Amino acid sequence: MLAMALLAVFVFIDALVRARSLAGLRVQLPDLIRAVESREVILPILIHNPEAQPRSLKLALARPEGLSSTFEEQLVRRPAGAAAVRLQWPCTADRRGRFVVNACYLEASSPLGFWTVRRRDEAALELRAYPNLRDDAALLAPRRGQVGIHSLRQVGRGREFERLREYQAGDGAEDIHWKATARRGRPVTKVFQVERTQEVYVIIDTSRLSGRSSGSQTNLDRAIKAALLTGASVENHGDLFGLAAFSDQVETFVRARAGKTYYAACRDAIYQLRPRPVSPDFDEIATFLRLRLRRRSLLIFLTALDDPLSAENFSRATRLLASRHLIVAGMLRPEKANQIFTDANVETSRDIYAHLAGHLAWRKLRELEGTLARQGVRLTLFTPDRFASSLIGLYDEIKQRQLV
Repeated sequence: MLAMALLAVFVFIDALVRARSLAGLRVQLPDLIRAVESREVILPILIHNPEAQPRSLKLALARPEGLSSTFEEQLVRRPAGAAAVRLQWPCTADRRGRFVVNACYLEASSPLGFWTVRRRDEAALELRAYPNLRDDAALLAPRRGQVGIHSLRQVGRGREFERLREYQAGDGAEDIHWKATARRGRPVTKVFQVERTQEVYVIIDTSRLSGRSSGSQTNLDRAIKAALLTGASVENHGDLFGLAAFSDQVETFVRARAGKTYYAACRDAIYQLRPRPVSPDFDEIATFLRLRLRRRSLLIFLTALDDPLSAENFSRATRLLASRHLIVAGMLRPEKANQIFTDANVETSRDIYAHLAGHLAWRKLRELEGTLARQGVRLTLFTPDRFASSLIGLYDEIKQRQLV
């Protein structure tokens, strides 16, 4: 009986002093961590131990959905005399986006070991997971090596006025400066220089059709990666890169500039974009761009125009915009949207009907291509596995031909 009484006393005393197990402990997490989707990143954690007591504790993080880790919790040993303990916590973002760790949990044994003490501490760690561009980064390697070493041959006379000179045989009538000719009493010709810096905008459609899957990724995921890679290529060529995103309203807009810091700002502006269950408002984005873009620019719309209503609205909304800017509409080619009998793997009547439906979709896109071409808009279809490379190649072609 005496032993039981003594045990009860010890248990009671341990209960009274159990709060000392976590007294003074403070967990410090970084405010911001930048990561890449599907790639492991290390979270540095600092546990302050002002009393420098040699104890052990368990630490767990309140991880949001989509942020995985090999650890559910970690055992931390506090060495005697150490005022702080550093800990590394590996984790992986399963998708791009913003993740917030808003709490951490501490657990330790009471001084005599009869009780377990738990505590929840507030936290504010923001992890930004950007799109993984490593697999496509090789697209830019040849171009980086050429910047400043090899000049890109550009066809065309340019658009920026440079100076006036005397008329020479072969000059076109459209190049004659008629006011200067009248003042001087002899023909005077305008000389233009090739523009070295153009503004290039990639406009991403985040409406309902952007949520369609193409392989293991959505159309929006592929569009974001292609836009960022194109932005890097634009910067390598010395042009100015800007971004916009829209659905039934303008989601984000970043004016065209250059520089590594600015490219990071573009990446921050679109890495959280998600498909929205709404129809695209092309009139809204076209009006927005007309009011804000004074200089002639290259506008690359990444959207889906296989829906007849969307195609009609896009054609109407860009008619006035195309009078000032060069517009390109890029979209992923719908599955089986090909000319009939181009695929040899047709064995049954069901295959014939499937290819006939694909031919009709291809035919509608060809008609839309002709309609847009008549108002100065170029429609280009991309395959999912070559989306980024084809978009960069399209920009290179436009840059070489000096169409902007």
